Amino acid sequence: MIILQEAKAEEEYILHNLMQFYIYEFSKYIPSIQLEEDGSYQWFNLDKYWENDYFHAYFIKHYEELIGFALLESQSEHEPNTIEEFFIIAKYHGQGFGKIAATQLFHKYPGAWSVHQMEKNVPSQAFWKKVISRLTDGYFIDRVEQGKHIQEFHTNSIKKVYRGG
Repeated sequence: MIILQEAKAEEEYILHNLMQFYIYEFSKYIPSIQLEEDGSYQWFNLDKYWENDYFHAYFIKHYEELIGFALLESQSEHEPNTIEEFFIIAKYHGQGFGKIAATQLFHKYPGAWSVHQMEKNVPSQAFWKKVISRLTDGYFIDRVEQGKHIQEFHTNSIKKVYRGG
């Protein structure tokens, strides 16, 4: 069972702890990422997730075990929702837990979506293309812009898949 649990401001330190693993993974794509003097990576500024209703932070759990997180921005009818950061710990890669969590997010925030990946992060590109293609039955736009791979779709496409269409 995969559970999305909204992260609260008082749990920010837990999110920062998880983000250390995330940043470590990204350091292979972004050489400028370096450890601080205390042996940790610099913390993200997460204030917008506690102060702005359009930004959302979630822990991803497998039953009670914390296995990842998702940070997203929800938008109005005129702008797409976006996944800002998404992470599943390596122990659970390839088991479908990321797909389940992503699907839950897409259903929780219906409407247009835009999901971006770095050009160098080929595993992330493969994950998102596979997940979105399966969920939308191929009804999505896949493009490259300024070194970013972008998938765009609307949750209406997902509903067609779940109705058997």
